Amino acid sequence: MNFDYTEKVNTLRGRLTSFMDQHVYPNEATFLKEVAANRAKGDAWVPTRIVEELKPLAREAGLWNLFLPFSKRVPEGLTNLEYAPLCEIMGRVFWAPEVFNCAAPDTGNMETLERYASEDIKRQWLDPLLKGEIRSAFLMTEPAVASSDATNIQCSIRREGDEYVINGRKWWSSGAGDPRCAVYIVMGKTNPDAGRHEQQSMIVVPANAKGIQVNRPLTVFGYDDAPHGHMEVDLHDVRVPVANILLGEGRGFEIAQGRLGPGRIHHCMRLIGVAERALELMCKRSLERVAFGKRISEQGVTQERIAEARCMIDQARLLTLKAAHMMDTVGNKVARAEIAMIKVIAPNMACQIIDWAMQVHGGGGVSNDFPLAYMYAHARTLRLADGPDEVHRVAIARLELAKHMSIPGAAEKVETPITRS
Repeated sequence: MNFDYTEKVNTLRGRLTSFMDQHVYPNEATFLKEVAANRAKGDAWVPTRIVEELKPLAREAGLWNLFLPFSKRVPEGLTNLEYAPLCEIMGRVFWAPEVFNCAAPDTGNMETLERYASEDIKRQWLDPLLKGEIRSAFLMTEPAVASSDATNIQCSIRREGDEYVINGRKWWSSGAGDPRCAVYIVMGKTNPDAGRHEQQSMIVVPANAKGIQVNRPLTVFGYDDAPHGHMEVDLHDVRVPVANILLGEGRGFEIAQGRLGPGRIHHCMRLIGVAERALELMCKRSLERVAFGKRISEQGVTQERIAEARCMIDQARLLTLKAAHMMDTVGNKVARAEIAMIKVIAPNMACQIIDWAMQVHGGGGVSNDFPLAYMYAHARTLRLADGPDEVHRVAIARLELAKHMSIPGAAEKVETPITRS
């Protein structure tokens, strides 16, 4: 495996780094002040001007929709391996991916629509998403059941004539708080009597459809992530055309396999950028502060943590690149062990390094004077989002055990759980 960056990728890395240096890092405080000002006015759920102002600049710089593989709609698209170092750079600032139209859950939804939607659905929803004119949400997780096992999902999708009628309650619907959110992809049950993995389907639902009620934002360690948000959403007798079903009834798990593989690895790519930034902040702070007569950087425990952080980041990056390479060359199904492994490793790695950086910063580390507390809150959620650690570890263990079974092809038959929370 050759992980050297191509000339094209190195050129994009240079442009992206320059863009971040010129436009994103200098405006981190601007973003936070704007959200705070909107909140003080009584409405935090307003898109920030700074992000909207930077989007045209990103498009002009050729830094747009880089996450999506090459297609007629996205000639600028890249492979997973090519995108990895770019996604890492974007991940260093939590709101930066949106500037480049590379933010979740839009990325996963756009990939889903590109792969599985009809041409009419693509024209109606994918094209404006690719242009950054609207945003979207993915509604899978439910409060009433353990959604780490997606077969538990109870949201009903019932056909009546030329329409589907949807009833259920969803939560952790990321992006549904944004007033620009115009479309949902909803996972629900079309046939409770079918086989365990043929009961679920995915369907495209306009966010303004009658019967949809956005109840409240959910907080992560007190952060509501406005203006993006993670919302609890009720769907009561929501009607959409039969044509809005993706691939057909009972294909939800198949679609989820295709959607969540890239989504998981994109999170891991961004987390490596988060960890790199935390390490930088830790080093800079330790060189500036003096305790007990010497710089914190000269304390043995600090040096040990800095060294361990560097090892951990580079290990995670290499496994991410391997998983991306396999996704590009042999497909998501064959790469499922590597995807599961990095989904366990990257969030845990990032959480540990951010925690060490907080220690070096002292009281400031847990305040909002530095980005570490918010970084930690975000990284910690990713030990749950797109599947909790425990579920991925079970999948990894089963695949490993299958290698040693006497039954030919046992590893190919191991079920990989589909999870999102």
